[in-house]
Parts: sequence; C-alpha cells; structure tokens
Amino acid sequence: MANVGCQGCRDAAPFPLAFTMAFQPIIDIEAKEIWGYEALVRGTEGQGAGTILAAVTEANRYVFDQACRVKAVELAGAKLPVASKARLSINFMPNAVYEPKACIRATLAAAASARFDPKRLMFEFTENERMTDVAHVANIVAEYKRMGFMTALDDFGAGYAGLGLLAKFQTDLIKIDMELIRGVETSAARQAVIAGIVGIGGELGITILAEGIESEAELTTLKAAGIRLFQGYYFAKPMLETFQPMDGLLQAA
Repeated sequence: MANVGCQGCRDAAPFPLAFTMAFQPIIDIEAKEIWGYEALVRGTEGQGAGTILAAVTEANRYVFDQACRVKAVELAGAKLPVASKARLSINFMPNAVYEPKACIRATLAAAASARFDPKRLMFEFTENERMTDVAHVANIVAEYKRMGFMTALDDFGAGYAGLGLLAKFQTDLIKIDMELIRGVETSAARQAVIAGIVGIGGELGITILAEGIESEAELTTLKAAGIRLFQGYYFAKPMLETFQPMDGLLQAA
C-alpha cells in the first residue's frame, strides 16, 4: 500500500487549482493565550474551501493532501512570530494517507526548510464521511503519536465522527461539532450530551475543544462545563495567510 501511495504522489499531475491557507486561532481561555491555529484551505483570492474541494478526485486526493500540508507549514514558518509556541493544526484526509512514515516525509521536509518545529504539528481528521478502513486510520493515529505529533478527531458528534470511532481509537483531542454547540445555553439536552463528552474525555485523557463558538452565552455555558479550548467566529474568523495575534482577541477571551 505504501508503494502505491508513494508512486501516486510521484507520478500524479499537480492539483489543477491554485490554493492557499487561511488560519483561525484556537484559544486557551484559562491561560488567555493562543493555543494553536487551524489551517483551512482557500482559493488564492479568498474563495471558500468548497471551491477548492470540489476539484478533489480519487485520482488527485493524495497529491492534494500532501500539498495542503506543505503549504500550511511553509506559511507558518514564514509568518508565525519566531517566539510563538502555538501549534499548527492541519486537516488531512485519512483515506489519502497510505503509509504514515512515507506520507509524512514531505511535511517534515517543509518543516525543516521553514524552520518550524514539527513537534508543534497537530493532524485532524476532517472528512465528514465514512472511513473506508478504520483499522488503517487507527494505525495512522498510533504512528503519528509515536512520531510525536498530536492528533484530533474533528466534527465529533456529527456525521461519522462519533462514539463508534472513539471506541476503536483515541486521538489526543476531540473537537465538538458546532451543531452540538449552537443554542447550548438554552438546551438541557445539548448540555447533557456535552457533559458526557467532557466526562469521556477526562476518563480517556483526551482534551476537549469546542468549535464554532459564536456568542458569549455559548462560551459561558461551555466554560462552566469544563472546556478550556475554543475556536470560532466569536473570537476571530479565518484570515487569509495571516496569523492573528492574541492582542486582538483579549476582549472576547
């Protein structure tokens, strides 16, 4: 499988659309600091992710995944302040990773060239679709952890990212889907579900992050539930090729 993937990367044509990255901060509300930034694919003129992802096919999925990682690391190395210790969270397609050790080489090479500490990388599963080989994905998570990278399960509580996956493998971090967040301040049911997720995270040693925060009421409710990592428009929208500093986010935090 590794040979197929590596051969596909070497032989595949370049991705047909030019793209870049926008970056959205992840806030540690207790420490009042930026814990990390998520890299989100965008068109070079700011077009939404959908415009780019619509061009992803089975034939170019692997080369696109690799190119996204490299682009994110290059921008982080060039534009994040040298003193910053913030993590860089990179979305990846689990069905595009053939063999973890082989598929990480381009990322590590980009990190070395950009002088970006690879131990600050976090990889999050992003596809809201069924994983074709869960055992293979579990192997990716285990191998990335062994190599010192953090891993995250995105969109938890929506689509295919749920308790079934969590029972089969455990990432370092879970990102609660915004559909569970919306209206949480007035929903006893949502509060109970989130309390359950926080409890499971505590039992398994998994950090919980609430994404899609849009209001002070949501933030206050989730802080009371024991969550300290947050991401969403309430703090900052993704900014094209820009890493927003904490100074501009202090009021919201």
